[in-house]
Amino acid sequence: MEASLYNAAAEGNIEVFNNKQGLQLESLKTPNQDNVLHVNLATEETVKFSIIKIFSVGFVPAYPFLNLFVTMIKREKKSDFIEQILSKCPSLLFQTNAKGQTPLHVAARYGHSAIVKLLIKSCAKAIDGDLELGMDQVSAVREMLRITDQESNTALHEAAGCGNVEVVKALLEFEVPDFPYSANKKQETPLYIAAKRGDGGVLSVILDKSKSAAHGGPHGRTALHAAAMAGDAEAIRIILEKKGNLTKERDEDGHTPLHYAAHLGSRLSVVEELLKRDVSAAYIGDKKRGMTPLLMAAREGNGGTRAKILSLCPDCCEKVDNKGLNLLHYTAFKDCLPIRDVSIKRLEAIRNTHLIVAALIATITFAAVITVPGGLESEKGSKQGNPFLIHEAAFKAFVVNWPLFSLFLPVGIWRMIDE
Repeated sequence: MEASLYNAAAEGNIEVFNNKQGLQLESLKTPNQDNVLHVNLATEETVKFSIIKIFSVGFVPAYPFLNLFVTMIKREKKSDFIEQILSKCPSLLFQTNAKGQTPLHVAARYGHSAIVKLLIKSCAKAIDGDLELGMDQVSAVREMLRITDQESNTALHEAAGCGNVEVVKALLEFEVPDFPYSANKKQETPLYIAAKRGDGGVLSVILDKSKSAAHGGPHGRTALHAAAMAGDAEAIRIILEKKGNLTKERDEDGHTPLHYAAHLGSRLSVVEELLKRDVSAAYIGDKKRGMTPLLMAAREGNGGTRAKILSLCPDCCEKVDNKGLNLLHYTAFKDCLPIRDVSIKRLEAIRNTHLIVAALIATITFAAVITVPGGLESEKGSKQGNPFLIHEAAFKAFVVNWPLFSLFLPVGIWRMIDE
């Protein structure tokens, strides 16, 4: 493609193409096999520069209404250029570039909703010249909508990644509700891509328009896993309204969406939405360690998530992992101070100290046994040798208890030595 024609395509300058006699538009390609439509759709027009020539450089960004005006002019000019190019060469609509992308792929990726609608109508018109959509035209449109590029992306995959709701609506308007848009080479479906972005608007449109919308993603994840990783409670709510059984779906590692929310410390509203319909997900352990979402939240130190799960499922704290570790273990591992190393010599010194104390206690005890408290009667007579305190209650208690002390003290010392 000549430089002058490339620049004209990028700027949307139809006059250059009108002035070229005998120009074969279908043969104009860049090294990446982009045709005139690809170039125009992927390039920002320079209409803003012409306005900047009139006003100062800082004037346009300073006034939002002028920015809106410029945007409207750009869209109008782009639509007019593409419509005139397609009137000259309708076959450009179906040409693919080196990546296998049609102009519809590019328009969807950049969020050009008006252009997407124009391309769909132009596809129908290219069949028999009539803009009224009959069965043949609808079939042709559906065929174009389902064209995949080298990464197995359809225009809907591109639109889901862009996040333009109007583009998604336009692409699904003529599609069969039961048509399942399959995953691309990254194993991502349009629904999964929208969920990964946390785009509730696009999710609503896809789920409303497509009854058989596939929800799969890479590594066995679902769209709900993606929404949980995005941390978007609204996206989770929208998905669960149509696909409420996904809360217990596990990926290749056995992780549920709640596991991801617990690990990442997502907003509490995310955890609440995941458990609102079915609390059983809180009791599911993963494949590797058998960790429940609660244990995972404790391991990562996500106290808010841990508290929210416990408030909704208080008895899940009884679950343990494959090693028998429970909530208290993981909380201690994360929150407690490091345990200092104690040397063997220090332990032996402590043990010897305890033995010395025990020996002192034994000495005092046996001394007390030999020496009768209060003394004995020394005067001759019938009471000679009797304790002075023989009639006191405390003395009687001593006489009864000291044999027990004598019995248990050796046992205690033996236990210390044994330990």
